[in-house]
Amino acid sequence: MKLVSIIIPAYNEEKNIRPVYEKLKEVIAPLNGKYVFEILFVNDGSRDDTQAEIEKLALEDREVGYVSFSRNFGKELATTAGINNCKGDACIMIDSDLQHPAELIPEFIRKWEDGNDVVVGVRRGSKSDSWIKKSGSKLFYKILNRIAEVEVVPNATDFRLINRAMINEFNQFTEVNRMTRALIDWLGFKRAYVYFDANERLNGTASYSFWKLVKLAMNSFVSLSLLPLKLAGYFGIFITLLSGILGAYILLEKYFLHLHTFASTFSDAENLAIFIVFLVGIILMSIGLIAMYVANIHREVIQRPIYVIRKKNK
Repeated sequence: MKLVSIIIPAYNEEKNIRPVYEKLKEVIAPLNGKYVFEILFVNDGSRDDTQAEIEKLALEDREVGYVSFSRNFGKELATTAGINNCKGDACIMIDSDLQHPAELIPEFIRKWEDGNDVVVGVRRGSKSDSWIKKSGSKLFYKILNRIAEVEVVPNATDFRLINRAMINEFNQFTEVNRMTRALIDWLGFKRAYVYFDANERLNGTASYSFWKLVKLAMNSFVSLSLLPLKLAGYFGIFITLLSGILGAYILLEKYFLHLHTFASTFSDAENLAIFIVFLVGIILMSIGLIAMYVANIHREVIQRPIYVIRKKNK
């Protein structure tokens, strides 16, 4: 029988651990004759009793495994740790708050058995999302797909299945700042989609704050596209040409041609100020964009571990 790993990142989710486990056991029960399941929790440095709840389940059920971080490294690296440590022929990533409908797991598996390497859960909507989050999400995907090297499906979620071939390839990625689903999309392979409406969060509040989402978006732009870096060069060329033409016009009109009075209204100090402001703006924008890439390079070359496991049972 094939082994399917179910990966559940968790941060301060003590009240949701048992409910999500019970829901998963209910959903996979009809499939137990054909598949073997591994339920792998990744405790992302929780400050509550999340780890204690997971360890209780691990004592009760041999199918439950866990990876526990020494501190909070973030959901992307928690998901990565789950993929790195799972043993399945395929793995399914699902949130611990049950916003991802666990009832769709059999459909994910059916599409995998149909020959798809990855099955992506695409969210149609969520009642809990504010209009700011919805608008920001639309804008993010619109910009990302304009500049990224690969297409990222709008509203695609981490709720997805990937097969062992993709797991092995994913495990070769080394970057620290990552958007897991975008890296999976970058790998390619044959894919299918499952559309769903997100459930209400079971307990607690979402750990992904507005600023964490902004940081994830910025990391995605930097890691998936070189356009921001090229943009500084393009903008520099544009400003240089514009300022060169304007400077040449003022110089010729004011001192040689005298065809128009407009150029004569600019003093020498004003002309110099215009050019300095343009050049300083170019320099500052270029330094800001290049600094983002330098920061990424720095994180990669120092080769720190991307996560630290404090404890594991499998």
